[in-house]
Amino acid sequence: MTTQRITLYSTGNCPHCRQARQYLERRGLQFQVLDVQRNVRAQKAFARLGARGVPVIVIGATRIDGFDRRRLDALLQP
Repeated sequence: MTTQRITLYSTGNCPHCRQARQYLERRGLQFQVLDVQRNVRAQKAFARLGARGVPVIVIGATRIDGFDRRRLDALLQP
């Protein structure tokens, strides 16, 4: 299991964000969810990333835009 910090930037009505959250939960990973619609700090952090859409998943220093199961699987290999 990864010991890197995992942050999921999402919104409440995004189906891909929901998939990403479920994926991380099924893997038993601890992660922080930042809702960029409801949380001003999350909005500012999201803007600093220069991201254009959600979900954005940051694992350690690696950023994944969108829900990419293959890339997540490869990155989260034990």
